[in-house]
Amino acid sequence: MDSPPKKPQFLKVIACEISFREICHAAARSPNLHDLEFLTQGYHDLPCHGREEIQKRINAVPPGKYEAILLGYGLCSNILVGLTTEHTPLVIPRAHDCITFFLGSKERYQQFFTEHPGTYYYTSGWLECRTRRGLKPGDPGGMLLPPQASAGLNATYESWLKKYGEEKAKYLMEVMGEWTSHYSHGVLIDFDFTQPLQLEDQVKQICAERNWEYERVEGDLRLFQRWMDGEWGERDFLLVPPGRTVEASFNEGIIRLKETPG
Repeated sequence: MDSPPKKPQFLKVIACEISFREICHAAARSPNLHDLEFLTQGYHDLPCHGREEIQKRINAVPPGKYEAILLGYGLCSNILVGLTTEHTPLVIPRAHDCITFFLGSKERYQQFFTEHPGTYYYTSGWLECRTRRGLKPGDPGGMLLPPQASAGLNATYESWLKKYGEEKAKYLMEVMGEWTSHYSHGVLIDFDFTQPLQLEDQVKQICAERNWEYERVEGDLRLFQRWMDGEWGERDFLLVPPGRTVEASFNEGIIRLKETPG
């Protein structure tokens, strides 16, 4: 005899805008109901500030409304460390950073990281975030800088401009741009639903200007989909009960629950 279908869950999602399209796509395919909240990309550049902001969003969730709060962040400069919840459990993918989300698993991420050294990865969100911040390709923090370096970069440039003058401000921006010397490949992680965005042309242009080799790889939404569907196996997700706190595990699990005092 078939078991009755599960009742759809009502889930709160707090995530970085970098994953906007992928999360919305997974939500549209999920039997669950989701309340989506996206935070401005770049919080992991200032992890203390980012952690405070994420904790504020968790604290603002009313008790008893949702079955769980889904956090759409990887460990990302330890931004998850110290997060806690008073009443609604947290569900966090086990990921060093958001590239794991787009590749579908921490194992595939590790394989790519090992086999493709010197690679910078692009997705729809990474390319679109600069537009959301009003940046153009020629602006400081535009097309050629990595999204994580470009968060707030216009404000930094303006500050340097006032303090040091135009010549030194431009020099400092060029020094910040030397991150590119550590990379030799640009990889677009693409999905069928992002094909109309013509992301390939954008990444090819970046690679040509930086003398990088270009490659396209197929994205994998299975981690996102299980997360949205409520399939939270311990191997891929950390469940944080009320009153517990997140910490780094420094092993393949990436994150774990902090031990409570004896």
